[in-house]
Amino acid sequence: MALLDVLIIGNGGREHALALGLNDSNYVNNIHIAPGNVGTSEIGTNHNINILESLNITKLASDLSVDLVVIGPEMPLVNGIADDLKKLNIPCFGPVSIWANLEGSKRYAKELMQSLHIPTADYVTITEVSDNHEILHHFTPPWVIKRDVLAGGKGVTVTTDKNIALSSINEAIKMDGYVLVEEFLEGEEASILVMMDESNFVCLPPSQDHKRLSDGDKGPNTGGMGAYAPAPIVTPSILQRAQEEIIEPMHHYLRNQDSPYRGCLYVGLMIDPNGAPKVVEFNVRLGDPETQVTIPLIASDLGELLFSVATGNLSDLEVMFHNLCSATVVLASHNYPINPTVGDLISGNDVAIEEGETHAFIHYAGTTKDVDGNYLSSGGRVLAATGIAPTLREAVEASYQIINNINLKGSQFRSDIAFKAFRK
Repeated sequence: MALLDVLIIGNGGREHALALGLNDSNYVNNIHIAPGNVGTSEIGTNHNINILESLNITKLASDLSVDLVVIGPEMPLVNGIADDLKKLNIPCFGPVSIWANLEGSKRYAKELMQSLHIPTADYVTITEVSDNHEILHHFTPPWVIKRDVLAGGKGVTVTTDKNIALSSINEAIKMDGYVLVEEFLEGEEASILVMMDESNFVCLPPSQDHKRLSDGDKGPNTGGMGAYAPAPIVTPSILQRAQEEIIEPMHHYLRNQDSPYRGCLYVGLMIDPNGAPKVVEFNVRLGDPETQVTIPLIASDLGELLFSVATGNLSDLEVMFHNLCSATVVLASHNYPINPTVGDLISGNDVAIEEGETHAFIHYAGTTKDVDGNYLSSGGRVLAATGIAPTLREAVEASYQIINNINLKGSQFRSDIAFKAFRK
């Protein structure tokens, strides 16, 4: 395979992780990132474009004559960027728009799972505003109300308060015309990132992220305050069940379509107390911060892997993994996630750990530099400290060695990443 010029789309910690992984590839020549962040600028070339306009991406990819485009966030995929790149014969890691609906439309995903007999929560679609929705008598609280839109993690309400449930249902109907009400699933969540094309699929090490802002899974939902992998809740038997009952049926269906799925299928699971996995959600791209803990565990060449998926040749590869563990701890701005403070000075971030098989370093996200080269916060999730080590406890400890050295006024981070893995 000839050396590849690669364009990564996105500006978060996920995209920095992808850039770092591709920088170690024997098959990658030049790395471009749009718009990128301060971390990616130290690896490749950032391009400040509006990635919500597909024409901007296709023009940049054509002007740069790239051999592969890797899509990080979901919105460009829902907007059809993979379809547009396909017309230009530019390989894209990320599915075409019809499959992007698996994330873009919760109802579409539910209907497909139902038709394929994939285990997931029961649900109903409601279209009429009412002061007394009978469905709330059918499902026991807490009630799960989901808008059928991309809402940046803010389209789901989980509540035991009937008045809040009624209000959430009616407001969603007024905005969107309908809303989904789901059965609440008991258990523990985990994620499996699945590399998938028409020829094969490969599961990356299962991970678990921490969505709540504060220790003990308290506080508001966020984009993710940390993650770790492999997640011990996903035992070999649970992984086998997830493959047989969820991933294999999805792959069999998607591989036989006119436009097969090429990219990462993110399978969000709820594992009940009996070890039965059910799908909470599908995403159509690599997760953030799950990417930060799974990419470093891939022993195979990342450039070759992503290009093989984007061209439908995954079955030609034997994908290998390091026998290591990883953890990442997110440092967030003051007032995140409500109204993040930006523009504050960051110091102490010039650290890394290299001790045998233990490594720890920073994945940048909402960070920029001023004219004097000082690091400044520019977003809600500013950066993350990631550790890789022979054991999960060592990986977590290495991450906190890095994060505790960083100074950012009013910043916040969780001190209990991977606590569920250590409580048993």
